[in-house]
Order: sequence, then structure tokens, then C-alpha cells
Amino acid sequence: MDLSSPISSLKGVGSHREKALNDHGLQTVYDLLYYFPRRHLDRTTISPIRNFTKGDIVTLIGNVETFGEKSTRRGKIFQVIVSDGTGLLTLTWFNGVRYIKSLFKVGDKLAIHGKVDYYGGFTITHPEFDKLEKDDDPVSTGKVIPLYALTQELKSSGLDQRIFRNIMNEVLSLKIEIPEYFSDDTLLENDLIALNQAIHDIHFSNGIGELNQATKRLKFDEHFFLQLLMALRKRSLHHSGTMPLPDIGPYFKLISDSLEFELTHAQKKVIKEIHLDLKTPISMNRLLQGDVGSGKTIVSILVSAIAVGNHVQFALMAPTEILATQHYHTFNKEFNKANIPCALLVGNMKKSDRTPILNGLKAGSIPVVIGTHALIQDDVHFKNLGLVIIDEQHRFGVNQRAVLLNKGTHPHFLAMTATPIPRTLSITYHGDMDLSIIDEMPANRIPVVTKVVEPMRLGKVYKFIKEEVGEGRQCMVIYPLVEESEKSDLFAAVEAHKELDEKIFPDLTVGLIHGRMTAEEKDDVMAQFSKNEISILVSTTVVEVGVDIPNATVMVVEHAERFGLTQLHQLRGRVGRGAEKSYCVLVKRNVTDASRTRLHIMEETNDGFVIADEDLKLRGPGEFFGIKQSGFFKYKIANMVTDGPIIRDARKLAFEIVENDPNLKNESNKMIRETFIRDYADRLEGVSLT
Repeated sequence: MDLSSPISSLKGVGSHREKALNDHGLQTVYDLLYYFPRRHLDRTTISPIRNFTKGDIVTLIGNVETFGEKSTRRGKIFQVIVSDGTGLLTLTWFNGVRYIKSLFKVGDKLAIHGKVDYYGGFTITHPEFDKLEKDDDPVSTGKVIPLYALTQELKSSGLDQRIFRNIMNEVLSLKIEIPEYFSDDTLLENDLIALNQAIHDIHFSNGIGELNQATKRLKFDEHFFLQLLMALRKRSLHHSGTMPLPDIGPYFKLISDSLEFELTHAQKKVIKEIHLDLKTPISMNRLLQGDVGSGKTIVSILVSAIAVGNHVQFALMAPTEILATQHYHTFNKEFNKANIPCALLVGNMKKSDRTPILNGLKAGSIPVVIGTHALIQDDVHFKNLGLVIIDEQHRFGVNQRAVLLNKGTHPHFLAMTATPIPRTLSITYHGDMDLSIIDEMPANRIPVVTKVVEPMRLGKVYKFIKEEVGEGRQCMVIYPLVEESEKSDLFAAVEAHKELDEKIFPDLTVGLIHGRMTAEEKDDVMAQFSKNEISILVSTTVVEVGVDIPNATVMVVEHAERFGLTQLHQLRGRVGRGAEKSYCVLVKRNVTDASRTRLHIMEETNDGFVIADEDLKLRGPGEFFGIKQSGFFKYKIANMVTDGPIIRDARKLAFEIVENDPNLKNESNKMIRETFIRDYADRLEGVSLT
């Protein structure tokens, strides 16, 4: 038997169980060995009920004392009361009563995991639980008991925790060799145990120390192979044959000297880092990360001035027409000082406006172009594209980025994001890029005051808005818009605009902007808002990124509990961009524990990096960017939030290996190469191992 043997060759796996396991993605011995427990029970991890406090996340072992169904205003609920000798705990289910109530009998021993609440006694709603046999109690046996994620289909095939452990025990007793891909020296340097030992101990260890060592080794492996992918991607993206841009050029000093403010130390440092890359004949591949309002735009203007001063063309691609148009006006204002032609290319342009721009880019007479996806159309050609900047790059796919870059000969590339990204996520998700961070705010920026309010306090908020508008300032009212409920959300925003316009602020000009409007309509509204012809702007989240109205001093976010932390921070960044003190009012309507935590963090800090860390903890990497990215992370056991030191060690090793053996051809890296190709075959686009 070997790792590729089918699980049907194991004792206790008949055709019925084999089908259930296969449907669950477990087909071979290898799949089974790498099906890690979701939790372990150890005497040190068990909490007695008497020590509980509200809000604790706990694991306990208790016996079923009684259970039953109960009617409430919200329908039927099912409750189980358990005891552990130190106290009583109520387990509650609101749905699926018929299925749940058939699972228990008095005297059952349960391992229970969940969040403790208190309603006349300790309770856990919809807990995770497993039935235990007599030998499964770690408190009395001293064992470390693995608990596996078992679906209802697996349980229906007769696979409970005990039988699943028996099958796993049999696999491990066969002592099938799992090839080690790290040398003894590498294991020693990184304080790692052998892979064979780690696989055994993650399932059946003699104590928590052994289990921790196994967990560390298996986490390291997962981070290592993802970092290996990043190292290989980075090597493939750093093309030689790029046009070096060594000169600072005549335009950089002209523009920087004319600025009405002093660049921060962080901005100067970042410009130096970028220029060092531009000087080489190897294409830059860098991510510029900076909090809302930290001054990324002026950095991009000065960097593009260096490019134009070296006689190459520059293109900036933004995710929305609003943002592209705003960038165009900002760039044009600065480049006019140097008489540098600058064009805007967006969708739905008239042919008569578009054709001269296309001709100018092809001939080289237009050195600077700002645009949206319109830049990657087939009919857009450059004479000599030397630098590409993509703003809010997570809103573009890798292929869209590649299309724009392929319009030049390996041009230098800079991505910008106003989403502060926690370091561990940055070196994983953006690990193929060099990182520059603007970690300092301009001296004149006054922190935005943030307040969470109940709907009943909106009267006071509206009174305050009237006072601010009376002083000549402006306000935004933001409504959520998510795909699942887009129609009802849009209706809510439109209705809110009507009420604010006709009833609450009848003497003021109230505008409306949302994603269903045409580009021309949106541009028209934003132009009016920019000129202060609109005092109050009701908007969906189209204003989230980049919109810069220095005169806007109040933002009201409706249904704030429906937004993620990073998105709330992005929205808040739309105010406080001028010299006046600004305010962000978060209106909470249907609050959960998680949203209450988010809103509290928003009140406590304006630091985007602190907020990003908290957001990552609350939502996980899959949701962090506001779009589903979970497929990117093939983690079974690793945890990006807590594995910082392991990630750094794994990254260091992966990059060292690729530097010394770029195609993983050395005999010492043979197993690494085979494992990598097997597990990352679907991620190798643009990565060459030949």
C-alpha cells in the first residue's frame, strides 16, 4: 500500500462509506492522512462551566441531563441541558428542530464548542458538538482526542468520530512512508519535526507539546509552498530587457517645487524606493500601500513625471470612471505646469473624442493617459509604454493587468491600494511584489471624529448637518449596496433621497448617485457636488474609493453594521480631506455581536493598519478585500492571522531556494518540485520551471 492507494483498500471502508468519503473529497490514503482534525480535546483545553463568563469561546465536556422542545414567539426551539459536575449549561437550536431532537438521549457524553451567552443561566446557541465514548474523555483518560469535521452524509454512512478514528489509526499503523522534502539541516534551522512524525502526531499525539510541534510543521509546509509560488512568480515577473529610467528628468523638480505642501518623510522614502527600481533594466513590480489620505496620488504624479522625463509613456488604470476622471483632473493640473499633454480614456466616449487620443498614444504625442478598463481594449496602442500604475489593483484581475502591461515591452509596474493590508496578508497575497508603505499622514490632516448612533438620534444628526451646510460645508449620506439585495438596497437609497430632499432638508440641494446611473449622469452629479452646487449627496458605495471633495465634512453611513471594517474606513476617508474638522456618523440598525465590535473599533481608531489587522481577524483573508478570494488560499491547517513568524520563516526559505535553484532542478529539491507541481498545478500560469 502507498499514498495513492484507494481508501477502499482499508478495513472498515465498504462501498457505502467509500462513496460518502469520495464525495467528501477523500479518495486516497494521502487524502485521508491530510484530513486533519478540526479540533483536539486535551485536559488543558477543557473549560469547567463554573469558570464561564459571557462572551467566552469555550470547549467543554458534559452529560445530557434533559432535553425538549419549546414554543416561543419566533417559533419552536429545541434545548438540551448538560452538566459537567461544576454547573449547568443550556444548548439552544432555533432551526432544524426535527433533525436535532433525534440526536440525543439522557446520559450522552458530549464535547461542546461555542460562544457563551447568559440568559438566566449560561447558554450556547447552535453549538458545535460531538458525542464521546467512555474512552474519549481527556479529563479521565489523559488522552489527546482528535475531532474531525464529519458531514451529515458521512454520519449517515455510519462514520461517527470513533469509527473515523479507527480508520485513521489503521492507516497510520501501516507506516506508509511519506517522502520528506526538507533536508535535516533545514528542519534543524527552522525547528521542525520530520513530516512522517508530524502526520502521525496531528492525528494521535501523546500530549499537547507533540501536537503543537506537529501543527507547526504542517503549517510551515502550507505557507512554504504558497511562498514558493510567490518566489517563482516574482522571478517570472521581473523581466530583463525593460527600458531603464535612470534620470530624474526635468519635470520632477518643476512639479515638486511648485507643490503647496511639503512631502512627508514617508512619501520621500517611497519615491526613492521606486526610483531605484526604475533605474534598472529589470521591470519594477511594486505595491504602494498607504492609508486613506496619506498622499499616494502625488507620489504617482511625481513618479510618472520621472517616466515622462525619460521619454517613455505612462498609463494609469483606475477601477471606476469617477476615480479615473478625478485622477485625470489632478494629474492634468500638475502636468500643465510642465506643458505635458495628458489624456482621459474611459468607456462610452464618442468616437470623435476617442480617435485623437488613440492616434496620439500610438504616435507618442500623448505621453500620459489616465483611464479605466478602456485602456485594455484591442485598439489601444502605445509607441513606448514605460510605466504602468494600477490604482486599487485588487479590483482588477491578473489577466487585465497583464493585458495592459503587454502593450509595452516589459514596462515598469506599480500597483497602489488605499486598503492598508496586514503584513502577513501582504507577503502572502502580494508576495510576488516588492512593498512600499506610506505610513505617515500629512501634518495638516485633522483626524475624523467618528460616532456610532441609534436611529432615534438622527434628528440631532440632521440638525448638525444643517449647521455645517450653513457654514458652507457639505455632507454625504451612504447606503449599503450588496449584490444579494441590490434592488431593495437601491430602492432604499432612492427613497431616502426623496425623504431627505422633500421632508428633512427641503431648503437644501440634495443629490443622488448610484451604480445604475450612466457614466454621464454620475459625472454630472459629482461635478455639481465638487462645485458645492449640491449640499448633501445621497450615495451607494460608488464613492468608496478615491473621491476627493475637500469641502465635505460630514458623512452619515446608514446600516453601518452591514459594512466590513475596511470598507467603513475607506468610506470615512471621503471626509476630512480639507482644513475643517470632519465627522463620520455610523447609524446602527440591526446589530450583532460582530458588527458591534466593528463599529466600536471604528470609534476607537483612525489608523488604517490597526483597522486592517482587526478586520482580518474578524473576517479572515477570504473576505478581506471585499471580494471572494478564498480560493487563493489552499490552507487546511495554516492561519494567516496568527502564523506571522511561521510565514516569515517559510518565505525566507522559499525565496532562498528559488534564488539558488530557479527551476527547482537540483536533486536536493526534487521532492519539493514534485509536491509543488502536484498541489499548485492550477496556479502555475506565468510560472516557468523549465
